[in-house]
Amino acid sequence: MCIRSFTSAILTVQCQMVIDKRSERYGRACSGLDRTSAVTEGFNTPPDFQSEIAVNEPCGMIPFINYRKLKASLVVALLMALAACGRQPSLQMEFVLGTLCRINLYEKGDKQLYSRIFARIREVDRTMTVYPGEFEALINGTEIVDPDSKSAAMFRSVTETLTSGVAAINRQAGLEPVKVRADVLEVLEQALYYAELSDGAFDPTVGPLVQLWGIGTDTQRIPADEEIAAALELVNWRDVMIDREAGTAFLRREGMALDLGAIAKGYAGDEAMRIAREAKVKRAIFDLGGNIAALGWRERKKKEVLLWRIGIQNPLNERGVYMGIVPVHDTSVVTSGVYERYFESGGKRYHHILSTTNGYPVDNGLLSVTIITDSSTVADALSTAVFALGFRHGKALLDSIPNTEAIFIFDDRSVRITGGLAGIFKITDGDFLIQE
Repeated sequence: MCIRSFTSAILTVQCQMVIDKRSERYGRACSGLDRTSAVTEGFNTPPDFQSEIAVNEPCGMIPFINYRKLKASLVVALLMALAACGRQPSLQMEFVLGTLCRINLYEKGDKQLYSRIFARIREVDRTMTVYPGEFEALINGTEIVDPDSKSAAMFRSVTETLTSGVAAINRQAGLEPVKVRADVLEVLEQALYYAELSDGAFDPTVGPLVQLWGIGTDTQRIPADEEIAAALELVNWRDVMIDREAGTAFLRREGMALDLGAIAKGYAGDEAMRIAREAKVKRAIFDLGGNIAALGWRERKKKEVLLWRIGIQNPLNERGVYMGIVPVHDTSVVTSGVYERYFESGGKRYHHILSTTNGYPVDNGLLSVTIITDSSTVADALSTAVFALGFRHGKALLDSIPNTEAIFIFDDRSVRITGGLAGIFKITDGDFLIQE
């Protein structure tokens, strides 16, 4: 038992090394929260694992591996393992969706169920990614000898997702419709719904702009105005054609490109929740690189009910520092913010949430927007849409959507919340103040 615990702890450190390397390579960062926590009595009690990683803090690029710190981490891992002897931890982690995903099934967390959940998340990642190079490399480097082998099964799976997902739609832009999987159509239809609802502030065809800026990649730069204008000409959600009966999707103009990064991770979270519910799991936390989905209650006793507590990252401070806590159950919590992925040039920060109006990073005084609602897919899409719309128009949109709440943090440290969070969301950092 001790050896197994130590191995698990070492793998945790190794997983972080993988994240460091792949984040540096691809620059892929996640939108939303980065950690959740269990409820204890009183809002002054910090969230669980806060010292390990930030609650509600989106993951970002880590530019290098500090091997001195790594040695220290291994020592800590050994101590953790020794302390864990005699009990089997239920937390499972895997690098997928461009980040380290953590899932904790507090009951019925057997190996088979974890495997099913992570397999589905990987499937969503392969199908809806716009960075298919690593998967294509896997195909090109695979030599199939036995058609019934695991390698052959993986080959078929990856090939199918590459030829019936977002990457295939983008390759055929302006040429011909592409027959795609049902889940791709489902997510694309939801993306188009929120594009219409937000009058294009959220737009799944923002791909040309994302590729042009390259924020978070080795090619990030400030494009020329002429380049931005040309890319904006290719951004229009109305030019996405879906034929549900034929099962096809089509981008009407060559050069257009889908980017479902602002909604696909939320969909993966909902799928993970669905599988857990079908297995009769009552309590679980799904942290998909920041998109938090809390299943059930933290704990239910005869005389009291304990909620999950989600910490909201301080957008003006370092990773791991939260400014407030919101208690939830059976809910998803997702944040979009200027601090998630960015670069600086000439003393100015250029973040990854791009305006579909002028093609530049959105600049409206907001630092972050947190959405709290039943669906992780909805929370993911709305966090981007509402941030891009700004407080006034964004709040007006939220007022039209039932069972959806939001936390707005501004660059002057003022905070505004929607009505359903009054008396529930608590600020823990005195530098921030809720305005009526």
